[in-house]
Amino acid sequence: MIVYIGVAFALMILAVIFWLLLTRRLREKYALLWLVIGLALLVLTIFPELLSGLSDIVGVEVPANLLFILTLALLIGVTLHQSWELSTAEDEIRRVAEEVAILRAEIEGHRSGGAGGAGSSSRGDDADGHRN
Repeated sequence: MIVYIGVAFALMILAVIFWLLLTRRLREKYALLWLVIGLALLVLTIFPELLSGLSDIVGVEVPANLLFILTLALLIGVTLHQSWELSTAEDEIRRVAEEVAILRAEIEGHRSGGAGGAGSSSRGDDADGHRN
């Protein structure tokens, strides 16, 4: 009975991954990782003796312990990758914000007469372009 529940769960995870991919809520580069995880879960659910054989090869006495170790390693890897993606996105956001600030200053300079460049205008605006 537990095998059927495990297979149903693995198929449900695969279906959710495909649905997220088709509705463009999950990018392809992340979908590949989750598809591999879903397929591995399906294979280990259908053939639990594979985990027992792998634990014998590695030297782990209890197959569940090997599963926990592999899951922990996977979670650490996914977390590290997400942290790297977040750092990259923060750098890109900072660069775009700086470009927007420069363009905004140029626009304000043109609106105020263009003679002063990006500085404050003669009408008494502060550095953010608000009237004093």
